[in-house]
Amino acid sequence: MWWVARTAFCTSLATFLMLAIWETVNAQPAALTKDEKLEQEFTDPLATLPQLTVRDAYSPATYGTNVQTNQVIVRPIIPRVPPRSLLPVAQFIRPTFTLVTVPSSRGGSRTEFGDLSVFDIAALPWPPEKSGLLFGVGPAFVFPTATSRSAGQGAWQAGPAFGAIYKGTPGLLVGVIVENPISFAYTSASRPPQSTLSVQPVFALHLWEKWYLRSAEATWMVGWHRHSPTTLPISLGIGRTFDRPGGLPPMSFFVTGQWTLYRQFAPITPQTTVNFGMTMAFPWYRLW
Repeated sequence: MWWVARTAFCTSLATFLMLAIWETVNAQPAALTKDEKLEQEFTDPLATLPQLTVRDAYSPATYGTNVQTNQVIVRPIIPRVPPRSLLPVAQFIRPTFTLVTVPSSRGGSRTEFGDLSVFDIAALPWPPEKSGLLFGVGPAFVFPTATSRSAGQGAWQAGPAFGAIYKGTPGLLVGVIVENPISFAYTSASRPPQSTLSVQPVFALHLWEKWYLRSAEATWMVGWHRHSPTTLPISLGIGRTFDRPGGLPPMSFFVTGQWTLYRQFAPITPQTTVNFGMTMAFPWYRLW
């Protein structure tokens, strides 16, 4: 039921904030190895390291259809750090481009471009950086760039975004990105209004050498309108960093599994998904 999803989200967010504040009060300076720092930056959606992630999400089993679906997701992180940002605090701009393979009404599947989503989160000045805790707020947008009706929502949307990241414990990153874009204009009169709470939990844990445990691919979606979709997937996998010599940019490869734990009013939803991804950093663009 809808209240199960909302209660789970509120409980998770409240627990994270209470633990983070408690850790902030008792924080000690965290000493990270170079590998641990890369692992965190490659998982952190509010990282000051410019980077590009390309991920293929293959779903061999999908609720509501026998067709195997797929998404190619391209997601850069563009940090703007003072004095080069528009604000006196750091900004984190993250557009998300998608190429989706969806079931076709004529049978089989077809590949289309999906909607473009963007957030622009500005870091808050409290708490201090040494605490390991970062809060940020800003706007989130969705642009109806999908090339077919089934590949997008057909609505211009804008709303608030919030980010919370905790890195006060060496080798561990825990955080969340929360967005709630709301539709205000549509590509056709038949498109329904949109207001969806989007929650992306992120987690990274150093294992050994250059290997780490990660979870950042699943996004919880809770629709506020009557009979709008709600889905709660979970993901977990492993990644490896590559700090390449000769001035070559550092990279990370990861593989994660994903399973939809709960769904409501979502007739066609991936049941199981395998994510294959690569992240490449561009540290020289810090000066841009």
